[in-house]
Amino acid sequence: MIENGAVLPMFYLPPVDYFTNLVAFTPDVVFEREEHFPKQTYRNRANIYSPDGRQVLTVPVIKGSKNHTVTKDVKISYDFRWQRAHWMGLQTCYRNSAYFEYYEDDFAPFYEKQTTFLLDYNTELMALLLRLLKIKMDIQVTDTYEATYPNLTDLRNILNGKNADHTQQKPYFQVFEERRGFLQNLSIVDLLFNQGPQALNYL
Repeated sequence: MIENGAVLPMFYLPPVDYFTNLVAFTPDVVFEREEHFPKQTYRNRANIYSPDGRQVLTVPVIKGSKNHTVTKDVKISYDFRWQRAHWMGLQTCYRNSAYFEYYEDDFAPFYEKQTTFLLDYNTELMALLLRLLKIKMDIQVTDTYEATYPNLTDLRNILNGKNADHTQQKPYFQVFEERRGFLQNLSIVDLLFNQGPQALNYL
């Protein structure tokens, strides 16, 4: 286990602020996989900028037993075609952005193949995002659940999806900002599709 770094949750297409925190501790970051899966968080949802404002993309998960399910055991549900809905949403929102076509082929496979576990899906997406953002770090995960980490900054409860984000971000160009202004702390893909190779400099 690393020391003097940070422990973060593994989100689906995480918010921009998540990556600001991640970059601050790179490469000394470990991702939590042994916690009980909390509902209504960015672990299975992301916010993007649609023509009508903020749009939520949610990855549906299979309902577990009454007992809490460990994050690494949470399975994705394919009872309806959420992948098609997400991919269509991303295309509708970002087809006219400066860099969507540049990255399109990297993201498309994630909306075609069916991955069993949410953590595996998020981890593969994280590896892609780290590569596209040119953030050099290995993905390390927890082996056991620890309530506290004396030698790590605990960021597992940052950016709780139930609460409004309180951070102030400097604006960058967004496709629909003329309609609704700058929307803070959307998914990292909003920054990536709009800023391309300059995204890391923003973080």
